[in-house]
Amino acid sequence: MFSPLPLLRRMRHGMTLGVRVLATDPAGRLLLVRHTYVSGWHFPGGGVDLGETAEQAARRELREEANVEAEGPLTIFGCYFNPLVGGRDHVVLYRAARLTIGPRPERNLEIVAADFFPPDALPDDTTPATLRRIAEWQGAPPSDRW
Repeated sequence: MFSPLPLLRRMRHGMTLGVRVLATDPAGRLLLVRHTYVSGWHFPGGGVDLGETAEQAARRELREEANVEAEGPLTIFGCYFNPLVGGRDHVVLYRAARLTIGPRPERNLEIVAADFFPPDALPDDTTPATLRRIAEWQGAPPSDRW
């Protein structure tokens, strides 16, 4: 017998999944992007589309936001709970160290800028969550919160 309860639960309690990519160039600089709709510098990333794996989404976001292709497999750096977005949002952070870097994209409806920065010379308005992930990458104890 068909029960609508699983479907109703999923509709009422759906989880959203986002991805970000901690990408470094050969000089060890970090790739950050600046969006038109939210302040600060962030790792490239966004939501996972219907029918898309998290890794596919991460690769797509790198291409769309920064004109960068990750070579080889991405590695999962961490999975974080983001309580600020609906109370059920999670972010998977991938690590990409081998990149093919195209020309910086022109400003568009979503992205104001994308660039690489040395870890010790980040923009002043790098977001707190991005700074926490960079600290973890540099050896700080990991958190489970974005």
